[in-house]
Amino acid sequence: MYPETIVKPMKAELVSVGFEDLTTPESVNAAIKSQGTVLVVVNSVCGCAAGAARPGVKLAVTDGKRPTKLATVFAGFDTEAVMEARKHFAPYPPSSPAIALFKDGKLVHFVERHHIEGRSAQMIADHLKTAFEEYC
Repeated sequence: MYPETIVKPMKAELVSVGFEDLTTPESVNAAIKSQGTVLVVVNSVCGCAAGAARPGVKLAVTDGKRPTKLATVFAGFDTEAVMEARKHFAPYPPSSPAIALFKDGKLVHFVERHHIEGRSAQMIADHLKTAFEEYC
C-alpha cells in the first residue's frame, strides 16, 4: 500500500474538480447504482495517471455535457473500494488507471490503461467527451 503522503495530493487533483473520493465498498456501490450517469476513475501513482488520465479527465468534465456524478477510487491505497469497483467493470480485467462510465447502474463505456498509455491528456479528454455526448 502506498503512503498517504504520496496519495493525498493525487487524490486532491480529482476531488478539487468535484470528484467524490470513494474509500469503502459501500460508497462504491452507492455511487455506481445511483440514477443517471456516473464516471468512476481508478486513480493511480503511475506516470500515465499523472501525465494523461487525471489531466484528461479534468479537461473532459470542465465544460459541455458531463456525467451526473463524478467519483474516484485509488489503486494501491483504498484496496477494498477498488476491488468492489472492479467487480462492476466486468468483463474488463483489473487496470489502473482506468475510467468507467455507468448509466443507471450499468457499465456503458470503459477506458483501460492501454488506451491511456502513450496518449495525451487532450486525447483522453476528447475521447471521454465523445462518450459523454452519447451517454450523458
